[in-house]
Amino acid sequence: MAATAREDGVLSLERGRRGCEHYDRGCLLKAPCCDKLYTCRLCHDNNEDHQLDRFQVKEVQCINCERLQHAQQTCEHCSTLFGEYYCNICHLFDKDKKQYHCENCGICRIGPKEDFFHCLKCNLCLAMNLRGKHKCIENVSRQNCPICLEDIHTSRVVAHVLPCGHLLHRTCYEEMLKEGYRCPLCMHSALDMTRYWRQLDNEVAQTPMPSEYQNMSVEILCNDCNGRSTVQFHILGMKCKICESYNTAQAGGRRAAVDQQ
Repeated sequence: MAATAREDGVLSLERGRRGCEHYDRGCLLKAPCCDKLYTCRLCHDNNEDHQLDRFQVKEVQCINCERLQHAQQTCEHCSTLFGEYYCNICHLFDKDKKQYHCENCGICRIGPKEDFFHCLKCNLCLAMNLRGKHKCIENVSRQNCPICLEDIHTSRVVAHVLPCGHLLHRTCYEEMLKEGYRCPLCMHSALDMTRYWRQLDNEVAQTPMPSEYQNMSVEILCNDCNGRSTVQFHILGMKCKICESYNTAQAGGRRAAVDQQ
């Protein structure tokens, strides 16, 4: 349900902080779509059958004096600070997290700004250590997370860039690694598997196949380099001859080695 300024102020004192579970702020937003008061757009969207357009917010209500006023950082009546950080474009009020407004993204990001750059092709702010070191996919941030199927671009959850260039929510990426290591979209390895591949080399060498399979070869397709090669069949895994990855799939039927035919 929508809140009143007084109710929000009382609840804030009980919680030991201002605002809601999403943001620390000293005001309520007046939703231009339904004229109801909510602490933030997320609280609004969780309780209504429509979404609040943050850019259309014109008025806020102070949680202390309940004065309804145009959106600004400080209450014009009692001088309550609505937010250590305030963006007059997104109408974001919050405690200082080194936020900055990215004109290309069109929204505010958590900084500091100097630690990030905006990749025009990916259309997303990325950490400086990824400049020139990530695979660009045009407008990749406008796609939903393939794990939870929710928005990435405007999400409050940090995005994780995979080596293949696809994006996942950081939390979804961490959950995915508990059960697998491949991108759910393209099957490319989602992290550096080199050490594990070398361990698998040893296991393959120490696990001879039964005699009827020792001369069996198969054609494989590598999910990491997209190359094809013909290798000896092994139940533990088949290594790409091009990039030495075991992230492969059988692309053809088994057949006896040429020198055994």
